[in-house]
Amino acid sequence: MLLQIATHQPRMLWSIIEGTPHWVWALLAALLWLGASQMLTRQAGLRRTMMAPLALAVYSVWGLGTAFGLKPDLLLAWLMASGATALIALALRAQAPDGLRFDAATLRFHLPGSIVPLLLILAIFMTKYIVGVELALQPPLAADHGFALDIALLYGLFNGLLFARVVRLWRLVQRTRVALA
Repeated sequence: MLLQIATHQPRMLWSIIEGTPHWVWALLAALLWLGASQMLTRQAGLRRTMMAPLALAVYSVWGLGTAFGLKPDLLLAWLMASGATALIALALRAQAPDGLRFDAATLRFHLPGSIVPLLLILAIFMTKYIVGVELALQPPLAADHGFALDIALLYGLFNGLLFARVVRLWRLVQRTRVALA
C-alpha cells in the first residue's frame, strides 16, 4: 500500500512522516552516525566490533516481535536466513577485506572504511519503518503469515551479511594468534 501511496498520492507520504514519533528520527540519526562512522578508517576493540551486529540482530528480532509476535517459525526463518546468508557471503569472500589488521597486543582492529555497514543498518531500519507504516495502514496484514515470513527472511538476509563480517573478523583474530604462537 505504501508503494501505491508514493506513486498515486505522494502528498500523503508527508502525513506519514509527520505522524512518525520523534524518537524514531532520533534512532535514525544515531544509526546514521553509527553507519557513517564505519565509512572512516578507524581502530576498534574486539567487543566493540561485535556490538553493532548483535544490537542490529536484537533490533531485527524486536521488529519481528512487535509486528507479528515472537512466533517460533518466524524466529526459525530469521535464524535460517541469517545463517544461510552468512555462509554464502563467507563462501564468496572468506577473507577479511584488504587493509584490515588485528593487533594481538592491544586486542584492537585497524578497520578500513566501508559503506556496507551503513547500507545494512539503513536497510534494517527501513524494513522496520516500512513494516510499521504498512501495518498502521493495513492492520490485517499483521495476521498475514506469508508477509511475516517474507519480513523474517529479509531481516535474516541483512543480519546474515553482518554476521559474516563478524566471522571474518574472528577468523583474523584466530589467524593472528596462531601466527604469534
